[in-house]
Amino acid sequence: MTYEQITLFALFAAVFALLLWGRYRYDIVAFTALMAGVVLGVVPKEDAFSGFGHPATLIVALVLVVSAGLVRSGAVFLITRTLVDSSRSLGGHITLMGGIGAVLSAFMNNVAALALLMPVDIQTARKAGRAPALSLMPLSFATILGGMATLIGTPPNIIIAAFREEAMGEPYGMFDFAPVGGITAIAGLIFVALIGWRLIPRRDDAGLAAKDFSPYVAELSVPEDSKLIGKRLSELDADAEKADVAVIGVIRDGKRRYGPARSTLLRAGDALVIEASPNALDEFRAAAGLAFSDQTREDLVRAEGEGLDLIEVVVQPDARIEGRTAQGIGLAWRRRAVLLGIARQGRRISSQVRKTEVRAGDILLILVPKGHAAEISDWLGCLALAERGLTVTDDSKTWLAIGLFAGAVAAASFGLIYLPVALGLVVVAYVLTKIVPIQELYTHIEWPVVVLLGSMIPLGAALETSGGTELLAGSLVGITAGLPSWAILTVLMVVTMTLSDVLNNTATTIVAAPVAIQMASALNVSADPFLMAVAVAASSAYLTPIGHKNNTLILGPGGYQFGDYWRMGLPLEVLVVCVSIPTILVFWPM
Repeated sequence: MTYEQITLFALFAAVFALLLWGRYRYDIVAFTALMAGVVLGVVPKEDAFSGFGHPATLIVALVLVVSAGLVRSGAVFLITRTLVDSSRSLGGHITLMGGIGAVLSAFMNNVAALALLMPVDIQTARKAGRAPALSLMPLSFATILGGMATLIGTPPNIIIAAFREEAMGEPYGMFDFAPVGGITAIAGLIFVALIGWRLIPRRDDAGLAAKDFSPYVAELSVPEDSKLIGKRLSELDADAEKADVAVIGVIRDGKRRYGPARSTLLRAGDALVIEASPNALDEFRAAAGLAFSDQTREDLVRAEGEGLDLIEVVVQPDARIEGRTAQGIGLAWRRRAVLLGIARQGRRISSQVRKTEVRAGDILLILVPKGHAAEISDWLGCLALAERGLTVTDDSKTWLAIGLFAGAVAAASFGLIYLPVALGLVVVAYVLTKIVPIQELYTHIEWPVVVLLGSMIPLGAALETSGGTELLAGSLVGITAGLPSWAILTVLMVVTMTLSDVLNNTATTIVAAPVAIQMASALNVSADPFLMAVAVAASSAYLTPIGHKNNTLILGPGGYQFGDYWRMGLPLEVLVVCVSIPTILVFWPM
């Protein structure tokens, strides 16, 4: 081996060892390795930062922004609130949620898809009286499976397409992964829904980590043009049940009504008294077409800036608002903020929220102009709670967001526009139409993943240039000499899967894709079946909570232990290999 090969193999070994150790974050490890490669002379200095402008890196960043836009516009609520029902059997619930998760993951980042659906799944489990652990792992696996079906569903597919363009002059299209990835995903979903969830260990304490704050008592008003005018309050029960909120009263002309109010015909200006978590409150508001607090105060806040934020603050002793009301201190006209709800542990709130005397220890849910959260918290003298990713859904732009995204996907699929450009145009449109507030544009990009990609791509290119990937490919070809094509692909998949179960799937793909191309070259056959094998295998990380971010996301809320994953994950990985190998050979013959 040459100096360059020895050095690069040593750097990759160090990266893998440090990622397995887990003491340092993966982006720091990858960037340090890149800098070491430049200093040691194995990565040309002019190529050191080429990975940050690579199409794969740009697509991953843009997909995360687009995903945020689909959430903020209410596009995802539109799907989940019409389909999810806590009265279904566990198997039926897993089938439905898995199907929704897989479809969403095919068209948006699969980590984002899980982040959207996980609160819905937890709420449904609570209402059904079962542990979230029984459905969270199937949901995680379903979102990973769904990402295999399209180019943008998961980073490995994006990276594989980029390597194909470099090797063969043309990348994979949006739906080139669908025949193999789609069929494999369907087989995996059937297994997860019928058998897989039964293999999950059952514990009495599973899912205790998913507990949240006490629900807020809040108010939502009926706008002048609302479709609810003339309907009875009881007719909102279906939407309230789906959103997991409780409608506990109506305020009309400043007076609160209970009991008989269930049959009251709603009028414009009525305020509904709601008990709910922040996210459930926003979902119900979007579903029912209601306004925050009252229309006048909401318009006052909206006029202030580029958008709205929801913040949660704890009232401290001697705070400005302690012992006073939001109306009394002029929260709306002085600070352009609206008190939406109050969480008061064990104590009843019987008056209008803005007229309720606030006490020390209360948790307040406040609607504020974007960018003014810290200023308003300080003015109130309250302590802001840790950020929980609360957003305000602008349901008036739901179909605009869906239409822009669908148009971009269609244009890219038919070859009318380059995919990164199409996604870039969607991001620009989302910002111009304020679907994604400009202040949040960069906050939705997962920068550690960008740094990982930008750092590993030059290292992978250097390994290929130095002949390192050819050496690895030659070793695998030698091991599989004389074996049939399906056996060669199986060996490649098993090796890639094993790496992906313990490493980041992005890093695994960057190493395995060049090896796959070199193996195909050594065998004098098409590289497509080898690249497809790597794409499927790199996305099939089901044995551990560290192999894929989705598995890590559910670890705490599901109350899982490290050894719980392989029980369902191992047979699923075997199934993926058994289904994908013959499918690859049918649709991408050697």
